[in-house]
Amino acid sequence: MSVPKPTCKDKIETEDELRSIIGEPSELVRKKVISYVDDHCEDFISRSPFLVISTSDASGCCDVSPRGDTPGFALVLDEKHIIIPERPGNKRIDTMRNILSNPKAGLLFLIPGLGETLRVNGKAYLVKDDILLERMAHHGKKPLVGICIEVEECFIHCAKAMKRSGLWEPEKWSEKNSLPNAAKILIDHTKIPDMTEKELNNALQEDYLTELY
Repeated sequence: MSVPKPTCKDKIETEDELRSIIGEPSELVRKKVISYVDDHCEDFISRSPFLVISTSDASGCCDVSPRGDTPGFALVLDEKHIIIPERPGNKRIDTMRNILSNPKAGLLFLIPGLGETLRVNGKAYLVKDDILLERMAHHGKKPLVGICIEVEECFIHCAKAMKRSGLWEPEKWSEKNSLPNAAKILIDHTKIPDMTEKELNNALQEDYLTELY
């Protein structure tokens, strides 16, 4: 007997239908959201070396992008404003282009070894104020642009995803030599003629050494 293939056609169309399946959040979950950066959130951000930022353009096309640096690289300016340095990257500027057309953004701050994460939602805009950029200089190099978040929501997210994934448990990690090969993936995706996997891997490693800041 053949087994039918699963599809994504059996869709949930309304929030009421979704609630009938998922249920309602607890009182603790409902009340945990605050509208500003308090001392706890500021301390969390000061310890975080990594975040992801989610944005979308005016038509709703979404993007999520990582940002990382030494702990505290994202600065809390006051209880309503956080600024993130835009370090050198691949110049696609997906996040920044989205912000120019739709200022809504979401942040997820992570601290290695800690299961709980900090979620921040708000309005984003791009800044070029030299005083702010100088505060975020690293190795004598200041970012060309900063991403400022005007905070609307802050809340702690529970550790269930981290515990399920074993993200911070080295014994659950794959062997390094079995991990996906970025150079091979890029060669297959870009199909640039006369470029070998070895050449591209060497170029990537050189870029990591010389272009981080």
